[in-house]
Amino acid sequence: MRRGLVGAIAGAVLAVALGAAMVPFRPHLSIAAAATVFVLPVIAGVIIGGFAAGVVGVAAGFLVYDFLFLPPYYRLSVGSPRNWETLIVYALVMLLVARVVANLRSARAESNRRAAETLRLFELSELLVEDRSVEDLLKTIVRVVGNVFEVPGVALLVPEGDRLVIAASAGEALSREELRQLDPQSGIPVSLGTAGGAPDGMHTVALTAAGRPVGILALRGLPATPTDRALLGTFANNAALALERAQLREQALRSDLLEEVDRLRHALMGAVSHDLRTPLATMKVASSMLLDPPAPLSDADTRELHELIDLETDRLTRLVTSLLDMTRIDAGELKVRRSPVAVVELLEESVAALRSALGEHRVEVIVPDGLPEVDVDRLLIGQVLANLLDNAIRHSPPRSVISVAGACRDGRVAISISDQGAGVPVAERDAVFDRFVRFDTGGRAGLGLTIAKTFIEAHDERIWVEDAPGGGARFVFSLPTAASAAERG
Repeated sequence: MRRGLVGAIAGAVLAVALGAAMVPFRPHLSIAAAATVFVLPVIAGVIIGGFAAGVVGVAAGFLVYDFLFLPPYYRLSVGSPRNWETLIVYALVMLLVARVVANLRSARAESNRRAAETLRLFELSELLVEDRSVEDLLKTIVRVVGNVFEVPGVALLVPEGDRLVIAASAGEALSREELRQLDPQSGIPVSLGTAGGAPDGMHTVALTAAGRPVGILALRGLPATPTDRALLGTFANNAALALERAQLREQALRSDLLEEVDRLRHALMGAVSHDLRTPLATMKVASSMLLDPPAPLSDADTRELHELIDLETDRLTRLVTSLLDMTRIDAGELKVRRSPVAVVELLEESVAALRSALGEHRVEVIVPDGLPEVDVDRLLIGQVLANLLDNAIRHSPPRSVISVAGACRDGRVAISISDQGAGVPVAERDAVFDRFVRFDTGGRAGLGLTIAKTFIEAHDERIWVEDAPGGGARFVFSLPTAASAAERG
C-alpha cells in the first residue's frame, strides 16, 4: 500500500515537473513529441508502486498534457475534435505501456519467489538423496522437520507388523497419551495433513510412495506460515520417496525439470531486462538533461534530446512488438498470408520505417533491374527486415554504411543486410538465432533474430549469417519467387 502511494505521488510529480520543464520549449515541440515524454512518469509509477500507480501517472500526464500542450492553453478543455483523438490515443498507449511494465515487474517478483522456494526445496531434498544408511536417513528427516520448520516435537513412525513404532524422533518426546492417539484401534480422531486443526495440537502427515504407505510423521504443532506448511507437505513426499528408494531417479528428474523451467524464466527476464535497460537509461539521461541541465541548452541541443527520447521510445515499441510476436509464435497462432510483392518495395518500406533510428548511418538499397517478385507475407517479411536492420544499426560503427540488397540465387531471391561492424564468429553463427542466448563476447543474439528466423522458416526458407565483403556481418535469407509459387499452385 505504501509503495503504491509513493509510486502514484512520484508519477504525478514527475508528470508535472516534465510538463513545466517543457513549457519554455512548447513552440518548438510537436504535439506527438510532447506526449511521448509523458511515458516517463507512467514507467516510474509502475516501477515504484505497480499498475495502479502507473494509472495515476497516466492520469497526471493526461491532465498536464491537456493543460499545457493542447490549445487553448492553461485550461482543462479541448479546442478541437482532433485534439480529443490525440488525448484518447495518448491515454490508450500509456495504459498499454503501464500494463506491459507492470506485467514485467510482477513476472520478475514471481520468478524470484519461485526461485527461492525451488532452491529451498532443492536444499532439503539434497539431504535425503545423499548416500547414507536407512537409520541415518530417518534421523535426518525428523531433524530437518524439527529444525527447519520449527516444529516443537516430531516423530517418524513406520509400520511393523500390524503396529506403528517410532523409528526416529526429535525435539519434545510424544507422551503415552499422544502415542495411544496414533493407534488406529484407539478410535481417537487426529488431524491429518498440514491444514486445519489446532495450530499447537497433534497432526500427522502420511508418507506414501507408489500408493503404498511408508510411514507417518507425527507433529506436535505446525509451521508458522502457509508457505512452510505447503513446503513441509512436499518434503514429506520426498522423504517417502527417499525411504522407498525405488523412485529416487524420478525425483531427481523432477528437480532437474524445475531447475530448467526456472532457468528459462530467468533467461526470459534477463533478455527483456537487458533490452529494456539501454533505452530506459538513455531516456532517463535525456529527460534529466532537459529537466535540470548543467548549462543552458541551445535549441539544437534541446531538439537533439527530444529526438533521442523519441528514438528510444520507438525502440521500446519494437521490443514490445517482438514480445507480442514471441507470444504468437509460442501459442502456435503464426499464419502466413502470401501475396506477390516487389522486392524493392519491401526493402524501401523497411528502410523508411527505421529512418529515425538510422542516425548517422547511411543505407544503400541495391536491387538489380528485372528482379522477380516474391511470394511472401508482406507483414512478416517486413518485420524480418526491421529486426535485421535494427541489429545492423546497433552493431555498426557511427557513420558507417549498411547495405540492403536483393539478388537471384538458385531460383530464389536472396535478401542480404550487410554492416561494417565486428562480424559474427564462425562458432556463434548457428546459436546467434537461438532464443535468449547471450555470448561472453557480447554477441548479437536476441529476440529480434529469433523472430526473424521463425518468420523465414514459416515460409519454408532459410536464414544464415556470413562475412560481409570488407569486414562485418551479412545476414542473408531466401524467399520464393512469385512465378515458382504460381507453378506449384
